Amino acid sequence: MAYRKVCDDQGGPMVGEVLHCSGGLDLDWDLDKEELQEPGPSMDRMQMQHVDCQRSGCSDPGPDPDPELMEPIQPSVSVSPHGRFERLQEDPNYISHFTRAPGHKGQRRLHCFLLRYFLAGVGLFVLGLLIGWFTHTPAVKPTVPPSDSSDLLEELLRGITADKIDTLHRSFSSLSDDSEEAVARYLYRQWVELGLTDVHLSNHTVLLSLPGSTPNTITDRSSRQCFLPNGIPCDQRGPNDLPKQQFSYAAYSAVGSLQGEVVDVQYASVNDLRRAKDSLNLTNQIAVVKLGQAPLLYKLSLLSELGFGGVLLYIDPCDAPPGRHTWNQAFRVTLNPGGNPVIAEASREAGRSLTSLLVQPISAFLAKTLLSSSSTGQGDSCIPLAMPLNTERKKITLTVGNQLSYKKIYNVVGYLKGMRNPDRYVLVGSRHDSDQGGGASAIMNQLIAALTEQTKRGWVPDRTTVFCSWGGSALGNIGSYEWGKDNSVVLQSSAVAYVSLNSPVRGTETLRATASPTLLQLTSDIQRRQLLSCIRGGNCPGPNVSSLQLSGDVNFFANQLAVPTVEFAFEQTKAEETTSFLSEAQFSAESPETLDPLFKFHETIVKMTAEAILRLVNDPVLPFYPLDIALDVQNKLKDKSVVTQPMLSTASSLRDHAAFFQSETMRPANDPKERDPSHVRMLNDVLRDLEKSFILPQTPPGVYRNLLYSLPGKTPQFSILRFSKEAILHCNVTNKAIKHNSAAKEVLCHSSMNHSLSLILRAIRSAERLVCFGLGLFENYPNDRNGY
Repeated sequence: MAYRKVCDDQGGPMVGEVLHCSGGLDLDWDLDKEELQEPGPSMDRMQMQHVDCQRSGCSDPGPDPDPELMEPIQPSVSVSPHGRFERLQEDPNYISHFTRAPGHKGQRRLHCFLLRYFLAGVGLFVLGLLIGWFTHTPAVKPTVPPSDSSDLLEELLRGITADKIDTLHRSFSSLSDDSEEAVARYLYRQWVELGLTDVHLSNHTVLLSLPGSTPNTITDRSSRQCFLPNGIPCDQRGPNDLPKQQFSYAAYSAVGSLQGEVVDVQYASVNDLRRAKDSLNLTNQIAVVKLGQAPLLYKLSLLSELGFGGVLLYIDPCDAPPGRHTWNQAFRVTLNPGGNPVIAEASREAGRSLTSLLVQPISAFLAKTLLSSSSTGQGDSCIPLAMPLNTERKKITLTVGNQLSYKKIYNVVGYLKGMRNPDRYVLVGSRHDSDQGGGASAIMNQLIAALTEQTKRGWVPDRTTVFCSWGGSALGNIGSYEWGKDNSVVLQSSAVAYVSLNSPVRGTETLRATASPTLLQLTSDIQRRQLLSCIRGGNCPGPNVSSLQLSGDVNFFANQLAVPTVEFAFEQTKAEETTSFLSEAQFSAESPETLDPLFKFHETIVKMTAEAILRLVNDPVLPFYPLDIALDVQNKLKDKSVVTQPMLSTASSLRDHAAFFQSETMRPANDPKERDPSHVRMLNDVLRDLEKSFILPQTPPGVYRNLLYSLPGKTPQFSILRFSKEAILHCNVTNKAIKHNSAAKEVLCHSSMNHSLSLILRAIRSAERLVCFGLGLFENYPNDRNGY
């Protein structure tokens, strides 16, 4: 204990002694039990200090308590037993009597005993007051988080059940008003009730492309037969066909009528288009195109360059997922690459359409009719649809009457604040489109409920979790793009990861996990853990993890900001080359009760997503693995006929440095003694920014700017190299300006490939420099014993 002795400079007599504690001090009471129970010796020492103080004239008031050892207490507490002691005005009679009166020795001893007992009594009285004060003052017991991260994970997963998800979904589906505003306001109230204290509801006025007052039609000019997009004759349209119209158009297509011949271009690959170009005049003709194998926007850009005037889209039954009957189903697509089309660069003055093509999705049955194909069936024995050779092409009239309208879309964003790094964000995004059945919203609400329940029990995350429910997702991820652009400066420096819940349960056959290479290891670990307890209790599939290009609201964060992403989803088929990009077709979603009556698939997705969130917000060192990026780069450079030796050497060097860097990051990850806060923060920033090295300035339409995401194919490769090869072939078909100059033509056709290779090499070198910077953090770290 440290006391400060305050004495009367004038040496006046003392009337009485009172122990008075300064109420403005921020001191802790850490007296041990023996000091509280034995006040006598302490009071004796105080008396001797008082006498010494008087004799010395108080020249040295004594040391103050060390302010570094003091912690603040509440201002309302006015008494602290560990404070500075001051004596009140001293009694002049007592001092005079004690120092000057020539009394007998016995009388002096009597006065000393009286003084001693008086001080002891006052001390006991003050001690009793203090004990009573702290006994009856309502104490706020600090909550104690679980002692181990595995215990926290187990508690979190135990709080997630299928019954709770079912209850949340029923509450969501019971809304009488399914407009986007009503749904968004409902989610806002739900999130507040579930425990989020910082929730925001925002809106944006945007231009939406919606179905017209009359349906789009396809008319066979020879038979004068009119068809709806699903293949039903126009004169047989029933009242139930009108609601299906919202899933039978291409948003932001050009509008009007076009007469032309039907041209079968299959998947609209460069080879398909070359064959069509060699035998036909394609100007203002109408292409019949299968979805799949390549992004829709990329296909449309090729068709537009070749002079087509219209496009009919369909899904070949041989590519359709099992159980998806596409023969008589049309669907919806969007031609919006993202954001509000009003300010998109591709927006045209005439109608603000995003393409000059009239685009209309149709059913496989109508495609079969227009192509005069005899192909039938679905599954292993399926014969793909194709126009037979020497078949007369039908002449049709395509009418598209979409309407543009300004409407408000709504975003709901809620924050679960972190403690040590509140300015580092883990984003969790879903969508609240009314036509998606509410499954994603129920999953999001269960995640919020489970995580906030742990905070009530004392858990405080390290980083901030940002829950986002986006509006306008179906027509081009408008809500996420607008919010992301508004906050892009903050997100570029603060966003750690994006966990996607775009369409988590769209089937029950395949559990698919998609992640950027940085998060492949974490994603595999989580999937393997959850598959130990399979839903069916039978043969469980192995981990199915890839870095394929994702669709949905994750697009802006992965593609524009290079934020590491992860998504878990159940679907009906594996992502193969022929079936890729079929998710661009939007069908009316089945209700969760129909797709997953017991909500067991939803429960699995919630648990896997919850574990990913917990690791991302709680791990001292982010669970990112730079070596996986280096291995992915090398894996995509196996085509020796394209890549150069400097590129291979740089990729090898990146792998060596990334392996060393990853081994060094394990030190602070596994050893708490290595976790200097500023050092770990810089280390995490290097891990977070590594993917940003692979952002390209421009890519073909529909292709990710982030090099680390690939397209399905038999041979892994950078998507930009794949389309550069196609550009060489396509150049021979579409280049008319220099067709008589073969040398110049060859230079132009190969410039795209050379430019792509240069961009890839620059990205690899940039990543290597960042990894070397990360290694420098360990070289300069004062606790580093090894050195380099």
